Amino acid sequence: MKQNCWEFKKCGRELGGDKALDLGLCLAVIEISLDGIHDGEFGGRACWVLAGTKCNGDIQGTFAQKYKDCEKCDFYEYVKKQEGDDFLPTATLLKRIEAYNNL
Repeated sequence: MKQNCWEFKKCGRELGGDKALDLGLCLAVIEISLDGIHDGEFGGRACWVLAGTKCNGDIQGTFAQKYKDCEKCDFYEYVKKQEGDDFLPTATLLKRIEAYNNL
């Protein structure tokens, strides 16, 4: 089974997670435009394109601010390796979010 970022990182910010009430839900858990990407739930397997997600307890900011760190992330590498040739380019993921937001 393919893990979503909150399962892999064990952050506890998913629905029903042990830190969700204190820290709030992670944006990856509620980003419906990316549901199904890389066989994940919501933005759970494309979190590197989502502004405002937290990593190691710090809010990562805009996509432009966080992406270089995300490219070095163990979860990013995990998804990239699992998906192989089916790994979607970041530009494709960003276009999907934009298209969804323009509906």
